[in-house]
Amino acid sequence: MNRKRRADKGFIWFAAQDWWYHNQAHSDFQLMKEVSRSRPVLVVNSLGLRAPGPKTSVNPGRRILRKLRSMTKFLRRPLPDLPNFFVYTPLMLPIYGRSGPLFRFNAFLIRCQVRLAAWVIGLPKVSAIGATIPTAWPVIERMRRSTLVFNRSDLQSAFPEANGEWVADLEYQFLVHSNLVLYVSHELMRRDEAIVGSRSHFIDHGVDLGHFSKEGPVDPEIETFPRPRIGFFGGLDDYVVDMDLLLDVARRIPGASLVLIGDATCSMEELTGLPNVHWLGFRSYHDIPALGRGFDVALMPWLDNEWIRFANPIKLKEYLALGLPVVSTDYPEVEAYREMVRVVADRGDFVDEVQAVLEDPGDPDRRAAFVEPYSWAGRAAVLLEATGET
Repeated sequence: MNRKRRADKGFIWFAAQDWWYHNQAHSDFQLMKEVSRSRPVLVVNSLGLRAPGPKTSVNPGRRILRKLRSMTKFLRRPLPDLPNFFVYTPLMLPIYGRSGPLFRFNAFLIRCQVRLAAWVIGLPKVSAIGATIPTAWPVIERMRRSTLVFNRSDLQSAFPEANGEWVADLEYQFLVHSNLVLYVSHELMRRDEAIVGSRSHFIDHGVDLGHFSKEGPVDPEIETFPRPRIGFFGGLDDYVVDMDLLLDVARRIPGASLVLIGDATCSMEELTGLPNVHWLGFRSYHDIPALGRGFDVALMPWLDNEWIRFANPIKLKEYLALGLPVVSTDYPEVEAYREMVRVVADRGDFVDEVQAVLEDPGDPDRRAAFVEPYSWAGRAAVLLEATGET
């Protein structure tokens, strides 16, 4: 690593995901990859929202193991073509909850490691700091910075496995103390308006247009499944995805293949017990477009809850960039896409809409053209201009 002090500005970004085991399509990684084209960037992998355990999370042993593996990677430069993009996983204690001596020590421990990592890669002593994960607040609170950005991409306190009251308090600290609060949900922006005021900025999500192109190969594996293929890629979390709706699709359209791509945090036995359901598990970000091109229709089967109400899934733009027809349950941020997406208000009509799209899929070129203005490079430019870090 280059310890020479850099004259240009830098960014330290506390992500809500972990580069080494989460989907790299998330906004934290996409935004910072683009920012790193003009300045050094240190992405700090997720500090988590809760300690995995039998009462707080699904499959806690697996989650603990993957975080330990991430910690062993320490500081790395994972993308050869982006030499200013660094990813770091600090050593940390699984302590979450109200402040106490051990909690404060953990924050101090993480802060010292992040400062050291920033020095190693040559970041300026006073850099811009951004955060998506609210649990970064005890770490960031005592860090010098040129500006503080809170990336309000989700209502993290609505995460069902976390201590909602405690996380909400951390969110509040960011809302009060940040110089800029970024939003991808108008609904969430309205919710925070009285606290944030003029410091709020709607940035929206982007899409990797070069990666999610409708022109390109189809993965041979997906071509082994009979058509029509009804598909979903992304996290199969039972606090986000309506698993009963997926079961309904598979049972009522038995002649179609329901293809599910993504890690699951819930039991998949009932779904995979059906002969026309094909669950491929987690696949790398690199492989997703070739798999998605094999779909005949893509699904957004969201639950109706607080998490989805304030969400703006990146997946929608990725589906459209691939030219795919999309059927989605209703949620506030989908309003701007109604001319491109079949939005279902009554869940009882969801399967009927899927069948209607299979019969009349519409124009893939029109869908792809609709999301062309939403490149991640454009989103990063908005971020830098809004922070004054250009």
